[in-house]
Amino acid sequence: MLKVPNHVAIILDGNGRWAKSKGMPRNYGHTMGAKNVEGVCRAAYDMGIRYLTFYAFSTENWSRPDSEVEAIMSLLESYLKNCQKIAKKNNMRVRVIGDLSRLDEKFRNNIKALEENSKTYDGLCLTIAINYGSRDEMVRGMKKMTRDVLEGKLEVEDISEEKFSSYLDTAELPDPDLLIRTSGEMRLSNYLLWQLAYSEFYFTDTPWPDFHEKELRQAVEAYSARDRRYGGLKEEGSNV
Repeated sequence: MLKVPNHVAIILDGNGRWAKSKGMPRNYGHTMGAKNVEGVCRAAYDMGIRYLTFYAFSTENWSRPDSEVEAIMSLLESYLKNCQKIAKKNNMRVRVIGDLSRLDEKFRNNIKALEENSKTYDGLCLTIAINYGSRDEMVRGMKKMTRDVLEGKLEVEDISEEKFSSYLDTAELPDPDLLIRTSGEMRLSNYLLWQLAYSEFYFTDTPWPDFHEKELRQAVEAYSARDRRYGGLKEEGSNV
């Protein structure tokens, strides 16, 4: 019997290298990577996965060439605008995490509209991390917590792991059971550092544009074969 993780986090890596291998510009890889999202979401939900969290743009990605950053931002904005139709078609709730203050007002408004219009859908819960960095997230969370302490809304004695988690961008989400990173890199790249404390890791050489249902199932099968019996961890997943 296959044990399916409830929440899978994915670092979408390899778009640029995939495009280069085909003699195409890097932006072509990002475009094809974006087109791959819906298919993976459908496959995940069909397998029994209920939460997917994608790392789309990190706080460190601003250091890339301006032309590439502009192309990625334009692509993300366009995708999230079209995602309202995709979310409705697939009964999928969509949320965006990260420091959105650096995004322009039009982009932020598209995000708000998407989150509002999809909030009642009860299928897959898709979370997209944009201008996200885990250290930045924790610093922002600590600032909120500190303000609450200074304003008398929170007692220092009441601070716990659970309370700290409630100040993070992912407060409404369960922690990931499985992290997948595509394209051969074997590092976390400042992604969900707090939330991945007890997650299983799966690394594949397959670049994101070539990561489809078959590759997702291989990752879940590897997860299912691992022994998850250790202190405090609840049994997760379902059988398919």
